[in-house]
Amino acid sequence: MAEEKTFFIFTTGCKANQWDSHMIAARLKRIGLAPAPAPRADFIVINACSLTARAEADARRFIRRARLINCGAKVALVGCHAQAYPERAFGADLVLGQGEKFDLAGYLTESGRFVAETREFVMEKALAEGPEAGRTRFFFKIQDGCNRFCTYCVVPYARGKARSRPVEEIVATMGMLREGGVKEVVLTGIDLAAYYDPSLGGGLKELLRLLEDLDTPPRVRLSSIDPGYLDDGFIGLLAGSPKLAKSIHLPVQSGSDRILKRMGRRYDAASIRDIVRKLTSGVRTIGIGIDVMAGFPGEDDEAFNETHALAEALDISCLHVFPYSEREGTRAAAFEGKVAEGVKKARVRKLRQVDAKKRAAFAARHLGEKVRIIPEGKLYGGRLMRGFTDNYVPVYIPYEKRLENNLVEVTIRGMEGSRLMGG
Repeated sequence: MAEEKTFFIFTTGCKANQWDSHMIAARLKRIGLAPAPAPRADFIVINACSLTARAEADARRFIRRARLINCGAKVALVGCHAQAYPERAFGADLVLGQGEKFDLAGYLTESGRFVAETREFVMEKALAEGPEAGRTRFFFKIQDGCNRFCTYCVVPYARGKARSRPVEEIVATMGMLREGGVKEVVLTGIDLAAYYDPSLGGGLKELLRLLEDLDTPPRVRLSSIDPGYLDDGFIGLLAGSPKLAKSIHLPVQSGSDRILKRMGRRYDAASIRDIVRKLTSGVRTIGIGIDVMAGFPGEDDEAFNETHALAEALDISCLHVFPYSEREGTRAAAFEGKVAEGVKKARVRKLRQVDAKKRAAFAARHLGEKVRIIPEGKLYGGRLMRGFTDNYVPVYIPYEKRLENNLVEVTIRGMEGSRLMGG
């Protein structure tokens, strides 16, 4: 009897990549391969992000490590990085682009580079395959690709044209996830605002209205969404839904109108202020996170100060701060006005100080409140488990195995350091 072949998948980058790795694993299992730790796997797959130089370094570092801990494994580099920069294989045996990665099973005996030069990718079919037992949150990709071509971003080249999962497939998968015990599903996409299905007769708002009355996991959360999509209709839908989580993440990037225009973003700082004001007045408990980029070419002190002032002024729960990372093939790579690395780091530190204040202030608002969380299985400090509120605030409670992956109502009684404590 032949020995069972095994695989290990290492994933970097966004929530859409998490879904992609889940689907790759499901297909490998269907042909008889079994998951295994990296040191014992016959095939090691790196599903790598292309968004930043740091993501690229993570992929390179892991391939080097894989060679050290398992010199006999076949190493495959797949996905966004492979599509955007196929020549940078870092010694991988097999390189597969976006159109090929879901067919990895058909390439296991091959070596070399298989990357189609196209942006015309199809939406992979969702398999009836739920997450492993005990998963509290599941990322479900309903949209892929992007047509925006912001000047700093390689993703439209790496992910291809915008495309959407058919609504009937979404409905079937959501039902399967509920039957499998998933309590929270996060709808993800590269540009969620671009979701559209002709058979639905509309886009994301119409899909969310449909899901409201269907058999789905009890909590549905949205990943990052373009600020320009958040009109009064969307805000009203979010406010009135008992199922949609009251949290929003906005890829704002800058508070300088000049820099936003240079980035190719389609809004200005005033419209961001207006959107956040409408969200906070329309959805009382909402938690709003924003992405902010520091050190984009041409960002002088005045432009950075405008970004810092906007972040300070907005009624938000957190910031995700990162330095600008030049990506070959994007328009911004040729821009003048490069910002020194030391200046970038200083600006990132300053914005992260704002983030720390926003998180602490938002957490403090919840003292004394009753909230619903879904505790995870991971142990903290040898005695605590953690779950997130509807508006994405982490709450810690005494560990009890029976509470894992269940909707639990707790009262927030105080703070231990920066942690909200419930009971």
